[in-house]
Amino acid sequence: MSEGDAKPPHPVVAEAHAVDTFHVPKAFFQKHPKQPHLKDLDEYKKLYKESIEQPHKFWAHQARDLLSWERDFQTVHTGTFEHGDNAWFLEGRLNASYNCIDRHVAKHPNKPAIIYEADEADEGRTITYAELLREVSKLSYVLKQMGVQKGDTVALYLPMIPEALIAFLACTRIGAVHSVVFAGFSSDSLRDRILDAQSKVVITTDEGKRGGKVIGTKKIVDEALKQCPNVTHCLVSKRTGAEVPMTKGRDWWWSEETEKYPAYIAPESMSSEDPLFLLYTSGSTGKPKGVMHTTAGYLLGAAMTGKYVFDIHDSDIFFCGGDVGWITGHTYVVYAPLLLGVATVVFEGTPAYPNFSRYWDVIEKHNVTQFYVAPTALRLLKRAGDEHVKHEMKHLRVLGSVGEPIAAEVWKWYFEIVGKEAAHIVDTYWQTETGSHVITPLGGITPTKPGSASLPFFGIEPAIIDPVSGEEIHGNDVEGVLAFKQPWPSMARTVWGAHKRYMDTYLNVYKGYYFTGDGAGRDHEGYYWIRGRVDDVVNVSGHRLSTAEIEAALIEHHAVAEAAVVGIQDELTGQAVNAFVAIKDPSTNDPNSPELRKDMIMQVRKSIGPFAAPKAVFVVPDLPKTRSGKIMRRILRKILAGEEDQLGDTSTLSDPSVVDKIIETVQASKKK
Repeated sequence: MSEGDAKPPHPVVAEAHAVDTFHVPKAFFQKHPKQPHLKDLDEYKKLYKESIEQPHKFWAHQARDLLSWERDFQTVHTGTFEHGDNAWFLEGRLNASYNCIDRHVAKHPNKPAIIYEADEADEGRTITYAELLREVSKLSYVLKQMGVQKGDTVALYLPMIPEALIAFLACTRIGAVHSVVFAGFSSDSLRDRILDAQSKVVITTDEGKRGGKVIGTKKIVDEALKQCPNVTHCLVSKRTGAEVPMTKGRDWWWSEETEKYPAYIAPESMSSEDPLFLLYTSGSTGKPKGVMHTTAGYLLGAAMTGKYVFDIHDSDIFFCGGDVGWITGHTYVVYAPLLLGVATVVFEGTPAYPNFSRYWDVIEKHNVTQFYVAPTALRLLKRAGDEHVKHEMKHLRVLGSVGEPIAAEVWKWYFEIVGKEAAHIVDTYWQTETGSHVITPLGGITPTKPGSASLPFFGIEPAIIDPVSGEEIHGNDVEGVLAFKQPWPSMARTVWGAHKRYMDTYLNVYKGYYFTGDGAGRDHEGYYWIRGRVDDVVNVSGHRLSTAEIEAALIEHHAVAEAAVVGIQDELTGQAVNAFVAIKDPSTNDPNSPELRKDMIMQVRKSIGPFAAPKAVFVVPDLPKTRSGKIMRRILRKILAGEEDQLGDTSTLSDPSVVDKIIETVQASKKK
């Protein structure tokens, strides 16, 4: 882009000039157990410069400082984005479970590792590091007896209970690869993930509890396993004690099996690049992709961001409100706090049950020092009213935000009402594929601007790319798509069984760069502002969902000929799913039938899970398509936003008259 035709900065960037910069509150330092791990912003800048200019030296030091190695590595990094062959800390050997448990047991066996806050406030319990080691060892024996070997995948379909963390760590202890499926996914989604990962063992519960409701986890697993002939064992933990069908020879009770075995088993020696876990994430094609993370690099990303972003110290109590079924739960409920030897709060419930004070009750009760949650929950709690936040929460030092950009007014509410202007807010940007934070403030160090993810983490070299020319845009006050120029240890290595898809999604879009799929602006001070997806992915309550996946679910409905799904702004969930469907035979399926629309929503709930259900379904005569058949979702987004006068040239559509009919349908539904 030449000087002459430079575009004005994106509104988000222009607005950044007017935004207040918040420095770390003085009260943050007054409640600090020692002082932050870095002296000041200048030390961050010095270390950051080293991480970009001398990455081998920088990462070698961090890896030896934060992880325990059975055998030291000789080669820090090989490979490139161009070839998709990045590998870190070669020749090194270590074990994730050892790093999360054993080395802390040696120092302080009776220190709390897991603080379980059950759905009902009086049902929780605390597990020490020594108890955790015993539980993990017993489960490790059970999995080995079930035939699980190093490199095998194990599917976990578990609610937010301590057994979920025990299952994570038992898998890694014996060198198995955990594949966690969020316990809100339907049986069809679970089945697809079990088959793709070729898991032979599944771990679940009789039931789950959330927000006072009971979820039939075992029932969902049973349904999925009807079409998973290779699953030989299903281990069931008793959460509610309900009677559930048990298939003889396949289904086993966790408590009965674990009591057969000793309380210590030696950890398996793992190579730094051995797979640690698979996590299925929505892609812009219908099939979910199993993102694969490897052992050493991922662990280092979790430990480093825990230490520097959240300013974790030995005496801290860490509370991440994310679910272990998503990457936030993997990295910041399980790995980061346990790698650093602190207590992690495992929260089973919802922020609104039994009332809107639940999070604040938990923080007060356990003297929580860091709290990490999605803006969706904060919007809900802000709307519920400040009278629910009458808690002192005097140990709270760092407040984190995750999953989507946080609006300035929600940021300010978080800072003033929850943090009492005494906690530092870290608005973190990262993805399943990045493994850990990539653009983020550092707790106690970085001056922050409400709505901005601020500055890059160590080793992350962002680039703003012009999506038209594919060229990097240099300087500040610019906007475009966000990419990274250098590999970093915690990045995903591949998509399970589909390396070409991995290359095409992340590394081939702009050669020599990692493509995030997000738009971003860089303001006059070099702060980054994330604008959201530029591909066909919607972000509902901080969870990325593929529009193609939801469309595929809708097309499974007998009446649906075609479907197009778009995300629109939603006050509570950030984005809401809206679906446009063309039906096969209007003479037998009434386009105006509320039952038909309800039925389609149920189809998505059944196929993917309740969290993916469209908020609205519009039955239209046809979808706006180019002559080559491409659906123009951009037009649908504009119509939903009430911007019918900004549709641009629609004459290139195969049938331009369709647009007017869609506008009529949407307007009629808004009047209802």
